[in-house]
Amino acid sequence: MSTDAVAADPQTARLELPSGPIDLPVVVGTEEEHAVDVATLRAQTGYITLDEGYRNTGSVRSDITFIDGEKGILRYRGYPIEVVCEHASFVETALLLIHGELPTQDQKDRFSELLTKHQMIHESVRQMFDGFPPSAHPMAVLSSMINAISCFQPSIMNIDDEETFEETAAMLLSKVRSVAAAAYKTSIGHPIMYPDPKLKYCENFLHMMFSFPLGRHTPDPDVARALNLIFALHADHEQNCSTSTVRMVGSSGANLFASCAAGVCALWGPLHGGANTAVMNQLNEIHRSGIKTRDYIDKLKSAKGKLFGFGHGVYKTYDPRAKVLKTVADQILPKLGVDDPLLDIARELEQTALSDDYFVSRNLYPNVDFYSGILLRAMGIPTNMFTVMFAIGRMPGWIAHWWEVKRNKSRIYRPRQVYTGPAERAWVPIEQRG
Repeated sequence: MSTDAVAADPQTARLELPSGPIDLPVVVGTEEEHAVDVATLRAQTGYITLDEGYRNTGSVRSDITFIDGEKGILRYRGYPIEVVCEHASFVETALLLIHGELPTQDQKDRFSELLTKHQMIHESVRQMFDGFPPSAHPMAVLSSMINAISCFQPSIMNIDDEETFEETAAMLLSKVRSVAAAAYKTSIGHPIMYPDPKLKYCENFLHMMFSFPLGRHTPDPDVARALNLIFALHADHEQNCSTSTVRMVGSSGANLFASCAAGVCALWGPLHGGANTAVMNQLNEIHRSGIKTRDYIDKLKSAKGKLFGFGHGVYKTYDPRAKVLKTVADQILPKLGVDDPLLDIARELEQTALSDDYFVSRNLYPNVDFYSGILLRAMGIPTNMFTVMFAIGRMPGWIAHWWEVKRNKSRIYRPRQVYTGPAERAWVPIEQRG
């Protein structure tokens, strides 16, 4: 089977099959991305395409995020991520992703009011936290409680207009931080803190994480700014595993909360949202062993092992999100003055790898997981909460993609397969089975 680059019509591509050629439409995106539309291939020829893991398959047409991994480009709704991080808070970034345009001051104020309105968790839901063992992973608690909260919000089951959608989006985005902080407090046996309506989004989260009933935590403005950036940088990343999961579940008609709870479960996987946790585990390994970073890297290279936090499956150059966080890390870590051997090892590991031709020649630069891990640790966020932080940040993207599926009235997602099991067989009675 072979595919000619272009058929006689420049808007089609010719696929040569044993049964003869077929011309398929060519779709061109805003950034000159070319795709061959195979939607009618099976109906016309009986063939399907096979692409294990969908690595070369465009499953949707989306208006939300653009990535060029070769050039290190990431844009939200057309705005470069560097510009977004320079000018926008996490809440403003969320509104950009969810609605498609930068909000006016009135729109931003209204959404902030909705976030404050919905920041509380129903008291019956708060009691549910006591049912989880202290050892429960915060991601398990988060996904469970997102679904539990939806039981107390029957209005969210049917969203048919922009106004209801906006309120539901604000409800989910606001409550997810309250749930996340409550999950952490429960895991360490501390009382759950109520949100403070006077605080902004990230400051409020830090308050719920670190305050006590008789000891209020006042977030450092630089820490709050860094957390804003971490959330904004993670807000969307095109059709990754968890986002594709949200779209898949949403295409069935499932409500926003159920779809995003599924996204949390997908993100929980160590190959997806657990990368910054893996970074810290590797730093712990270096610290416990007492090995020098130079020797550790040489050992990894000879064993063809992986240096977590370096390189990326999409970016073939420096991760643009990592550039932003590196600048923040260089500014905030000295100010925090945290005496932590793992942070010292991380800085030394970064310098050693960036001066090693093995990594530079293969474009294995530090990625967003490397810097987010060391920043979160410096802020006092425990390692088992790292993926939860990722989930909070990614929530606006999930919401935007769910709404895109809903608004476009997408058909239910249903991939095909190539069956490789046994052909039809005769049934063998149990007494004859050897």
